[in-house]
Amino acid sequence: MPDGPPIVLSLYAAPFEFEKLTFVNVARLFSEMPVPIPKVLGHAEDLGVLALQDLGDVTLQAHLGAAPLAEHAALYRQAVALIATLQRRGGELESTAYVPYSIAFDVEKLTWELDFFIKHFIEAYRGVVIPPPARDALQAEFATMIEALASEPRVLCHRDYHSRNLMLHDGQLYLIDFQDARMGPDTYDLVSLLRDSYVDLPERTVDDLIAYFLALKGLTGTQREFRSRFDLMALQRNLKALGTFGYQTTGRRNPVYIQYIPRTLRYVRDNLGNLTQFGRLREILAAHVEEFR
Repeated sequence: MPDGPPIVLSLYAAPFEFEKLTFVNVARLFSEMPVPIPKVLGHAEDLGVLALQDLGDVTLQAHLGAAPLAEHAALYRQAVALIATLQRRGGELESTAYVPYSIAFDVEKLTWELDFFIKHFIEAYRGVVIPPPARDALQAEFATMIEALASEPRVLCHRDYHSRNLMLHDGQLYLIDFQDARMGPDTYDLVSLLRDSYVDLPERTVDDLIAYFLALKGLTGTQREFRSRFDLMALQRNLKALGTFGYQTTGRRNPVYIQYIPRTLRYVRDNLGNLTQFGRLREILAAHVEEFR
C-alpha cells in the first residue's frame, strides 16, 4: 500500500456474504481464545476479496532450514502449546454459533479420505488395479481403523496443522489456512505437526514433544496409551496425505508434491510396523505398494 505496510488480498471465485464465510467464522472463534492469526482488515463482497494482515513469507518449514537447532526446539514447543490452547479453549468456547462444532472427523469423513488414498495414490498415481476381493479386504481393515478413530472423544482441531500453515512473524508463530477446522481426536493436530510430510523430525524430538503436550494437558503418565492412539491417527492421516499428493500430481498436473511422497511412505511403513494389530492391513497394502514390504 502507498501509505502503509503491505496487506494480503484473498481472492474468492465469486462474490460472497462476509458474515457467511467460514474463514471469517473460524477467525472469530480463534480470536476469542486467543491464538495468533492474521487480522481481517476489510472486505469487498461484490468483488469476492478479503483483505488480510500480511505475515510475511517465512513458514515454519522455510525457517527450519536457516535456524539453529535450539530455535527449532523453541518454535516446536510453541507450536505444541498452541494445539493445547486450541483444545482447551475450544472446549470452553463451544457454541453452535461457530461452524467447526457442527462438523467432525466422523466415520463418513475418515472413510472418504481412505477411499481417496486408494483412488488417487494406488490406482491413479501408481497405476495399480486392486482386484475386488483384495479391495473388500482392504476396506474391511480400514473400517476397523476408522471405527477406533471416530469413537475417540472429540476436541477442536485446526485440521491441517503443519509446518507450511504456521507462519513466523515478529518471533511468533501464526496459524493460517484454518477455515476447515472441525472436531476430531486429540491426537489429530499433533500428528499433523510431528508426522509432517514436509519436515523430518528426530524420533527423540517427537517423543519429547509428545511428553510436553501431555504435560500441558495434565496427562503425564499416559504416554504409552496416547502414543498408540497417536500412531493410529498418523497412519490414517499419512495415507490421506498420499492420496492428496497423488491427486495433485495426476489430477491437477502439479508435480511439486512428488518430493514429499518418500517421507510419507516411510511414516506409513513405520506405523504399520508399530501397530501390530494391523498386520493384515500391512499385508494387503504391501501387495500393492512395494515401500510397505
